[in-house]
Amino acid sequence: MVGSVASDIKTAATQKLDEAMAEVRSRTGDAKDSVANEVNDVAQALRRASQELRGGSAQERTLGTLASSLADVSDQIRDKDLGQIAQMVSKVAREHPVMFLGGAALLGFAASRYAKASSTGSGPSGTTSGTQQGARPAASFVRGGPDGQAPGAA
Repeated sequence: MVGSVASDIKTAATQKLDEAMAEVRSRTGDAKDSVANEVNDVAQALRRASQELRGGSAQERTLGTLASSLADVSDQIRDKDLGQIAQMVSKVAREHPVMFLGGAALLGFAASRYAKASSTGSGPSGTTSGTQQGARPAASFVRGGPDGQAPGAA
């Protein structure tokens, strides 16, 4: 009797663990795809920027190279599982710390862009304009008052 109850509990716990792991895999897969899409969007923007520059300039070549590299990274993110991605990131961080920090900054930019795009109606009257009703934009503080004069200038 006790063995049967223990076996039933073990089976139920194993089943719940499997269900939880499937949910985690699903959510990490969605997040992985979202990150890959953001990286790909940045690569496309860099590619468009490089096409607008003079043909053969150093800036054009640099942006083109960055765009190609980011497109490759996007594909690798889609094709690899989370453990493989963690190993790749760890290896890059050890071998190329400056590139790793640049990538981390890019990832932070993409994450903030994603978070901003997915927020809903957080501003006044359901808008997401970033300024509250009656508030002056931050740029007016940099330039001075609304008339463009420095604060305290008469």
